[in-house]
Amino acid sequence: MGGQIFKTRKQHLTNLKSVKRVYEAFATGDIFTVLGALSPDIAWTEAEGFPLGGTYHGPKAVLEGVFMRLGSEWEGFAAVPDEFIDAGDTIVVLGKYSGKYKKTGKSFEANFAHVWKMQDGKAAQFMQYVDTLLVHRALQAD
Repeated sequence: MGGQIFKTRKQHLTNLKSVKRVYEAFATGDIFTVLGALSPDIAWTEAEGFPLGGTYHGPKAVLEGVFMRLGSEWEGFAAVPDEFIDAGDTIVVLGKYSGKYKKTGKSFEANFAHVWKMQDGKAAQFMQYVDTLLVHRALQAD
């Protein structure tokens, strides 16, 4: 029993490290490391009402539907974590988005909550929560 508790706690710490590594890699543009942390079956959900809103299945869909669009449509887009909440196989990250929408030249900042569901050391599910109105204001031309 004691060995199982240790193994479970060790896996939780590994999950937390994996998620932290994702944000570090994203900040430096290392998208291959980010994609490497995702399960082949990941369900990645961007908030309803967010410009990229919807669920993407698999790392390739996340790359094409989310990361490539963020890179091409936004200047300096960032997701900066402020707090990591370790709940074992679930990691919650609170932080702030920022960036400038290229078409309008408008910048935004918005708090986010990300919920990561981990399985076998990989992200099996990602859910984004954000105030989409703050993002949409950057998308609107004057």
